[in-house]
Amino acid sequence: MPDPVLIKVDPVGEAAQVTPAINPKINHPKINSPTANTPTINYLRISLIDRCNFQCQYCMPDGETIEYLQRTMLLSNDELLRLLEEVFIPLGMTRFRLTGGEPLLRRGLVELVQAIAQFPETEDISLTTNGFLLAKLAEPLYKAGLNRINISLDSLEPEVFDTLVGSKGRSRWQDVWDGIQAAYQAGFDPLKLNVVVIPEVNDHEVEALAALTLERRWHVRFIEFMPIGNEALFGSRGWVASEDLRLRIRDRWGLTAGQVAGNGPADVFQIPGALGTVGFISQMSECFCDRCNRMRLSADGWLRPCLLNESSQLDLKTPLRQGEDLVAVRSQVQELITQKPEINFKERDAGTTGRYGRTMSQIGG
Repeated sequence: MPDPVLIKVDPVGEAAQVTPAINPKINHPKINSPTANTPTINYLRISLIDRCNFQCQYCMPDGETIEYLQRTMLLSNDELLRLLEEVFIPLGMTRFRLTGGEPLLRRGLVELVQAIAQFPETEDISLTTNGFLLAKLAEPLYKAGLNRINISLDSLEPEVFDTLVGSKGRSRWQDVWDGIQAAYQAGFDPLKLNVVVIPEVNDHEVEALAALTLERRWHVRFIEFMPIGNEALFGSRGWVASEDLRLRIRDRWGLTAGQVAGNGPADVFQIPGALGTVGFISQMSECFCDRCNRMRLSADGWLRPCLLNESSQLDLKTPLRQGEDLVAVRSQVQELITQKPEINFKERDAGTTGRYGRTMSQIGG
């Protein structure tokens, strides 16, 4: 893959204003069909921006200078909508998650959500955010057609939280908590809270975080820490297996099978009598590659079939900007989707040699 042109910018800056056009809707036959042993690949994770206003330890390398793509290298809203309409939707993609970096930094986000929601094939639009800017945007996003939202909440203790997100002297915890409350009041249901569990950092809070589900229809997802862009921290801390967390919660309250299923890889449980659920995403201890139904599109237009594989990628931005026939691009994407079951597990480590070329924020977490 050719090295992108990079430029250092302020992490809290905003992308250029882009007003998305609502393209005419075209009904296409869906040609992405599952076999008896593979899932339907119908879920596209779309990174809107590689910048973030946090520098979480597990997402961006600690102590390193973060370099960001030039704004012109990011897919515009118009380009993204065209790819959805002419490439991804015809291949059966109906569920879309907007990620970053921090997607709330993307100017024109509400309009983009509204445009995606207006595709008749769209079944679900969701968004993953750190929540810092959510208090003012929760209601507009809900009204625009956003169905679901995941908010990172790695600690209920402000000091621990601020250490994890790299607050640089200013506490961010209350802003995030206010964003969670705003999303809840706006009507998002399910409202999911993502917790990356790191040994000796926040693993002592597992029970307290699980307790958030007792009296609220909140769904807490515990995520095993992954070694992407954070080798030093991973090497010194490691990860906590989901089964260990389940045992702790079960010993405290008991656990039953959850009644709320998501589009992702979480194994979902419920504390007896709780309104919400607890889920466990166990990419390190309990491989779920065989049921992965997602593709990932980076902010600069690289399509990736697997989070852990860096070799099997397609550059979609270049042919789009060069005016090439998108029917041919669609065929390439179809071929990559066909290869995904093999890539999911057998080659998930083959595309990396030593350090990953991109951090989680650059891939789109």
